[in-house]
Amino acid sequence: MKALPVLTACLSLAWLSVSVHADALIVVEDRGGASALPYYEALNLQPRSDMASPRIEIPRPPARTFNESDMLPVRSLRLSSGEVARRVIEAPGLLPLFLVGDDERSRTWLRQRAPHLREIDAVGLVVNVASAEALATLRTLVPSLSLAPVTGDDLAERLGLRHYPVLITATGIEQ
Repeated sequence: MKALPVLTACLSLAWLSVSVHADALIVVEDRGGASALPYYEALNLQPRSDMASPRIEIPRPPARTFNESDMLPVRSLRLSSGEVARRVIEAPGLLPLFLVGDDERSRTWLRQRAPHLREIDAVGLVVNVASAEALATLRTLVPSLSLAPVTGDDLAERLGLRHYPVLITATGIEQ
């Protein structure tokens, strides 16, 4: 019996909407059946003329455009530079991506792995970086690869990661 009050409320709102905007009603197809009008009439709903329509504020676009520097610094609290054990995962359709930070281990890893990362067209996520200058320095190490500053905490939690640099593919996680 709990459904009856909910149904009544829904029908009330529908009738109010129909009665306020009666001229906007367009019947696309009538497949017959019994009219619900007696149920609406029993509710004796009348449009309220004493209520002013609420003013809806439209948000204004920002006064200035944002750029990548506005996202910095990036700090991933769940990730730090360190050793990552190789393991198998099953993530069909996952495009290759790698996580790095602005530290010597990540820079060395990028230099060593750059040809393979280019070959598999991996996308880089810089999960710990303090400034636009530091990000630019990382990009000079792999100029043909995409590096984006993003926090990696959610990804780290989902994949059980604690350290970077790391390559993540549809079939595995490796350093």
